[in-house]
Amino acid sequence: MKIVVKLGGSLMKEGVPSSFIEDISALSSTHQLILVHGGGDVVTEYANRLGKEQRFVVSPEGIRSRYTDGETAEIYQMVMAGLLAKRLVLSLTKAGVKSLSLSGTDGSLLQGRRKSKLVVVDERGRKVAIDGGYTGKVQGVNSSLLDLLLSQGYVPVISPVATSEAAEPLNVDGDRAASAVATGTGAEAVAFLTNVDGLQLNGSLVRHMTPSEASESLPKIGFGMQKKVMAAVEAVEGGVKEALICSGTRSSPLTSALAHDTCTVISAQ
Repeated sequence: MKIVVKLGGSLMKEGVPSSFIEDISALSSTHQLILVHGGGDVVTEYANRLGKEQRFVVSPEGIRSRYTDGETAEIYQMVMAGLLAKRLVLSLTKAGVKSLSLSGTDGSLLQGRRKSKLVVVDERGRKVAIDGGYTGKVQGVNSSLLDLLLSQGYVPVISPVATSEAAEPLNVDGDRAASAVATGTGAEAVAFLTNVDGLQLNGSLVRHMTPSEASESLPKIGFGMQKKVMAAVEAVEGGVKEALICSGTRSSPLTSALAHDTCTVISAQ
């Protein structure tokens, strides 16, 4: 079974959870696993250390994101691909898992389209158009490269940096990058591991939703979870059998999610 796993940035701040590494070690012998990691808070921390104030913008739909100018793009790559990905690989290596880290720019693994303009809401609540900076959305995945690594028993670790049409680095959303990898490689499942059990609505954990039900719920969801739900819907609509939103802090987090234990499952049925 081929599974794409997105390890949320909230789980990377204090080091990689040992329970997650142990679970990946146990599952890697029987499943093909591809990891995509986040780490936006760590990027912000290091940017501040370097004296580069970070700017965040909000779309008319209420989605908050980092504004990535040229200098921020360099810091983003440095932290994501140079620090966090290596931290994850070293943890996997210690557990006996063959792994290899790749930025989306390596081998044109993640091909993206740079956004020329962004429509955002300013301080007065008005919609304004600003330069798109170095942000984009994944348009294609070099699945043959990932299949080659999987065939040799490796667990690929992907940093969410894409290559634009002009060979520029692009900051792309990690959750939606994981969705693109899942659809591009024909994965059977994609799991989004975060610091909560799943999607909460009206104070209760949502156990299952169809893609249409999940899309309808978006206005009721906070921006962090909103991106995960959007990515999950995109994956299922792209042919992935199921998308799982679950806690990465519990024992055997991925195994539990695959068993539909205390998580949110988004699937057509």
